[in-house]
Amino acid sequence: MRLLLILILSAFPALANAAGKVALVIGLGDYKNVVKLDNPVNDARGIAQTLDSIGFEVTTLFDVTAAEMRAAVSDFAFRAEIADLALIYYAGHGVEVQGQNFLIPIDAEVTSNRDVQRIALSLDDLLAAVDGARQMRVVILDSCRNDPFGGALDLEALQPVTGDSTGTRGTGGGLAPPSPDRGTMVAFAAKDGEVALDGVGAHSPFAQALIDTLPRQVEISLMFRQVRDRVLSDTGNLQEPHTYGSLSGVPFFLTGGATVQKASWNPDTAWSEIPRDQETQLASLAEQGDTRSMVGLAYMRLNAVDPRYAPADAAGLLQRAADGGSAEAMFELGQLYEKGLGVIMDDARALELYRAAAGLGFADALNDLGFIHFQGGLGVTRDPAVALDYFEQAANLRQPQAMYNFAALIDDGSVAGKGPEQAATYLYRALRTGAQDVFDVVRDRPTMFKAETRKALQRKLAEFGFYAGGIDGDFGGGTQKAIRAAFGLSE
Repeated sequence: MRLLLILILSAFPALANAAGKVALVIGLGDYKNVVKLDNPVNDARGIAQTLDSIGFEVTTLFDVTAAEMRAAVSDFAFRAEIADLALIYYAGHGVEVQGQNFLIPIDAEVTSNRDVQRIALSLDDLLAAVDGARQMRVVILDSCRNDPFGGALDLEALQPVTGDSTGTRGTGGGLAPPSPDRGTMVAFAAKDGEVALDGVGAHSPFAQALIDTLPRQVEISLMFRQVRDRVLSDTGNLQEPHTYGSLSGVPFFLTGGATVQKASWNPDTAWSEIPRDQETQLASLAEQGDTRSMVGLAYMRLNAVDPRYAPADAAGLLQRAADGGSAEAMFELGQLYEKGLGVIMDDARALELYRAAAGLGFADALNDLGFIHFQGGLGVTRDPAVALDYFEQAANLRQPQAMYNFAALIDDGSVAGKGPEQAATYLYRALRTGAQDVFDVVRDRPTMFKAETRKALQRKLAEFGFYAGGIDGDFGGGTQKAIRAAFGLSE
């Protein structure tokens, strides 16, 4: 079996130098068939200018139709795949239909729920558009406004909304809570089920708070808490923004903080560089039960060159976070038990924690369990069939090394019903994640894969406009150039 025994890769791979930070900013107010909105375009312009000032590559859409918005979101999704951070901000009408959130284009003509689902983009569409970004994904919706369709929708499927758009708080309505994947944050102008205020100034309270707060060099989770506090203050506690999601274990700054932001996914080093005043805020949040803050504090105590190095304390923090349901904490605590760092070495306990994290869909744990079952370890009998299942699960969650491993297994003929085209798809997706170790092998040792898989990869590169040469399985200059481009490297 030709699995990647030469490529046993870390859980935190080095990432390529990607396109940095990209943003799509959408403001819709000049509606043709429903009530117009005064603030969204102004809000979007202000947000776009702010993001541009802090280093984002910004694309703006103002008062666009459904077709124009869909085309722009599709283009943004492709560009986001080689960015460190992809952010979408939307201001305009938004409604909830049957538990899904929909964003209303200016040309929408709606007489039923089905019209909304057919014409509008959903929050899921925006989440899919940012999903490929390499480090962080953010969707901001300043759209928890009132039902614009005057009762045309089925009120059994859409929560009723009262109030108006002049600054009066509505009762009920708003948008449904999303369930974004790990590494993604969704920020709503108001908590799910509540209605945001347009305010009386040039910008809505939420947009103004973002404009004032985004430039601050504050870790992203703390930054959005500052936005929440500002909106609560400015609206007399009438509007409370809310965030959802499960951020990755590496701290991230939307502005500044270049060293922390580019920490090559070494979380203990990255958290050690957090300013001390923000560490105090993390400690306070941890005391309130915030598991990500616990994990961040634990990483600080796992950095051997940091004076705060205290593995036993880190283990305690990770245990608390694991008890609170953090899959990342479970995985990291498992590593401590496997190494005997800060705790007594216990392979059975490590395996139990890896399985618990995997059960919550933590991709690194799934990939590690694949290796454990493929090679045998931690008291587990070698079982390639079980390993294959773990690798596939992790690959489908876009874990870069798992995608490579699964492609190699397919190429080796070990996966029933899958062949060169599927292997090439996983290889292409692994390249797009920016994992340097995957890139190195595909570039330098392509003959590890059979000729048909190499041809299929050439076809995949051609499909996305990276390659225009012959489909011959020969990774010469043209194919190498295409591989670099797909990886995100410019000539």
